Amino acid sequence: MREMLVTGTDDAVEEGRVPEGDTVWRTALHLDKALSGATLVETDFRVPAYATLDLSGRLVEATVARGKHLLTRIRADHTLHTHLKMEGAWHLYRPGGAWRRPAHEARVVLRTDAWTAVGFALGIVEVLARTEEDAAVGHLGPDLLGPDWDEEEALRRLLADPGRPVADALLDQRNLAGIGNLYKNELCFLAGVHPRLPVGEVPDLRRLVRRAHAALDANKERVAQTTTGDTRRGRQTWVHGRGRQPCRRCGSAVRVYQQGPEGQQRVTYWCPSCQPEP
Repeated sequence: MREMLVTGTDDAVEEGRVPEGDTVWRTALHLDKALSGATLVETDFRVPAYATLDLSGRLVEATVARGKHLLTRIRADHTLHTHLKMEGAWHLYRPGGAWRRPAHEARVVLRTDAWTAVGFALGIVEVLARTEEDAAVGHLGPDLLGPDWDEEEALRRLLADPGRPVADALLDQRNLAGIGNLYKNELCFLAGVHPRLPVGEVPDLRRLVRRAHAALDANKERVAQTTTGDTRRGRQTWVHGRGRQPCRRCGSAVRVYQQGPEGQQRVTYWCPSCQPEP
């Protein structure tokens, strides 16, 4: 493992990626490799609720991803629950390494003899008893990259509200965990369905769900995230981030609009020819 690792939304900026479930899975992998089996020599929780908490002297057992959530398990009974949201990132530094983001953005610092893990601008920081993990992530649907992946349960949850727009249903982590805005846009394009089409009217919803699982699995260890199969910058997506540019399939101008309930709107991209209005 090299002298410094950037993972999370900084990874996205530097590598053309976004904080989807595969990015979080990769973040968990890096944290797990660096910290697990090591003893914490210093901890610094820079959030008011845990400002006086000291977990130094405790062994780090594992870091796992659950959808877009990270669970770092610390012996004997603690779990550090974090979420990147849109701005967060975990950095790993060798001892004495200079931080690449401002210190005032740091929310968690975990030090071992070999590594310093710094969580910057994290959207969620909670230290829970191990028995409370389910309260934090139990609401999530089947994890596309998790050992609990269950295609049938994901389909059941998606179809529980058949009139909901498919784009909104895919983003709802209670249906299936791990899809963010990039995959929402790309999956709708690949399925040839308009983002506003009711999820119950998607012609082959099972195929769409299987494609979601395959796409995240294919990208989880890639440096450059892609849905087109081309990892070169600017060629990685079909429609996402390509508003008003020609559709790669038919040449029509890709359209863009804000979709979702007030306060939770996301930018949606689609091709008016390949994905006709319902």
